[in-house]
Amino acid sequence: MILSDKDIKSAIKSGRITIKPLLKKSIQPASVDVHLDNQFLVFDVAQNTCIDVKKPVNNLMKKNIIGKNGYFIIHPGEFVLGNTYEKIGVADDMVGRLEGKSSLGRLGLIIHATAGYLDPGNNLKLTLELSNIGKLPIKLYYKMPIAQMSFTPLSSHAEIPYGDKRINSKYYGAEEPQASMMYKNFRKNKNRLT
Repeated sequence: MILSDKDIKSAIKSGRITIKPLLKKSIQPASVDVHLDNQFLVFDVAQNTCIDVKKPVNNLMKKNIIGKNGYFIIHPGEFVLGNTYEKIGVADDMVGRLEGKSSLGRLGLIIHATAGYLDPGNNLKLTLELSNIGKLPIKLYYKMPIAQMSFTPLSSHAEIPYGDKRINSKYYGAEEPQASMMYKNFRKNKNRLT
C-alpha cells in the first residue's frame, strides 16, 4: 500500500518519514517531489580504461560542484551521479521508492539505473544515477524538481534495519553522491553484505 498525501503528512508529523528541508508544494497526491543538489560525480574517461568491480572506483570519478545559480549539462549517452537536495529518512517499518518525473523522462533523462530504493532505517541524501538517453544535451539546475519519492509501510518492523552494525550498510547516512562500493562485496566478511 502506497501512502497518500494525507498519510505522508501524518508519517512526517509522527517522525516515521523525515524530509529536510521539505520545500513548499512538494507533497503530491501519493508522493513527495525531491530536488537536485549541486554536487555530481563524473567518470574520468580520459585517465581510465575500464572499471574493475573488485577495486574502489573513487579515483575513477571527478567531483563537479555547480554554483547556486549554475547548471550542469548532461550529454547524450552520459552517466553521472548526483544526489537529492533533501535528506530523506524512513523508520524501520517503512520503505521509500525513488521514481522519475514524467516531464524529465519525456526529455530523455533517467534518474536512476537500478537503485531507487530507500531501505528501512536509512536517512540520507539519495544518490541519483543520471543518464541522458536522448539525442540532445540537457541542462540541469540546482534545486530543480528531479524525482519523486513514494512511501510504503512494511508488514512489520525490520528486525535488522539499514545502518545496523550487524550488516554492512555501505551508503548509510550519505550526504553527497556516493561512488559504487561494490568492491566491498569481494572482501571476506562474516556479516551479511548489502
